[in-house]
Amino acid sequence: MSQIQITTLDGTIFNALLAMPEGGNGSGLILIRGLFSKDDALLDLAKHYASLGFITVCPDLFHRQREDLEQTQHHETDWELAARLYKSFDVEAGVRDLLGTLAHIRQMPECGGKVGTVGYCLGARLAYLMATRSDVDCAVSYYGVGIDKMLDEMYDIRSPYLIHLAENDKLMPPSTQQRITTVLAKNKHITVHVYPCAEHGFARKSSMAYNPELAAQANERTDSFLKEVLQV
Repeated sequence: MSQIQITTLDGTIFNALLAMPEGGNGSGLILIRGLFSKDDALLDLAKHYASLGFITVCPDLFHRQREDLEQTQHHETDWELAARLYKSFDVEAGVRDLLGTLAHIRQMPECGGKVGTVGYCLGARLAYLMATRSDVDCAVSYYGVGIDKMLDEMYDIRSPYLIHLAENDKLMPPSTQQRITTVLAKNKHITVHVYPCAEHGFARKSSMAYNPELAAQANERTDSFLKEVLQV
């Protein structure tokens, strides 16, 4: 595990974690954290995806909110702070940073060319936007808050996209989920899985909503999806 720097077209420079697969070569994967993702949890995820053969890069998309973010490292249940971070996060700037990350990975001599992305919570929304606004080869979203406000972009998705939704997600009421599943079903490139009785964060081990059985099911689907699309 190492740290690298990424430069975007507008000159923005930010840090990113890099986990290389054992063989040293492979397809790329952009790992997009959520607001409550601790560094140790990120390391575990990055190592897992690297073990599957992916050059895994986790960009620090919250570098503009560094002071507040450090507080969330120690307050996993501070929803007031999370709401403030979410509201102040510059989504468009985040997408630009991700586009820079995508370009960086594809220019790495160890990368075979294909790059996917996996995002959690706010990161899931960004993974969705990478599916709609970039030529990323595939994308995965776990309980993506805010996707319902951007469903019109769904028609721009031309590569495989997998989304996991929690049936009892308090940040995404049933009516919103129904709208999301109905609209996304119109695009043949999109696969939606809804997990009964699951709550927001069900796949995050540090979450009070963590559900080992459902997390395993979702993660197995993600791993198989990435291996198939990225041909690892």
